Amino acid sequence: MEDNLNAINKVRKFLDDNNAADIEIKVIEKSIFTVEDAARAIGVDSEYILKSLIFVFGKTPCLVLMCGANHVDTKLAAHALGFTRGRMMPPDDVFANYGFKIGGVPPVGYDEKLPAVLDEDLFKYKVVWSAAGTDHAFFPVDPERLLKLTGGVEAKIKKD
Repeated sequence: MEDNLNAINKVRKFLDDNNAADIEIKVIEKSIFTVEDAARAIGVDSEYILKSLIFVFGKTPCLVLMCGANHVDTKLAAHALGFTRGRMMPPDDVFANYGFKIGGVPPVGYDEKLPAVLDEDLFKYKVVWSAAGTDHAFFPVDPERLLKLTGGVEAKIKKD
């Protein structure tokens, strides 16, 4: 339970420190572990769910922020950030390095700035719903605001 509080607090601190104190983190009993779980728990369609994934491109950990209904084209994501190839970071490494477990990986709240690429499809929506550090915590965010908060780039990174 303490790990969960620490994870949520990391996200909250980032939001507070980056002019986003108005973003409310909600904690619920239902799990948001999968896109489908999150969509049911929040009451939205899956495309409104933000998937936050950590990839390693070259030797650099990077955030890949995807529309819930889409799948990552690893090569496109790598190229969008100036790399040629990469792979998804194993779940145990994500937790060991960042303190976030799969199902709760957020787009913000990291001790270091991670390069980020945002799926262009996110920008079709005024609000997407993101995990906030655990599989029971989430927050709504405008994709344009998320782009600014992460310092990321918008790109076509979905598999066709």
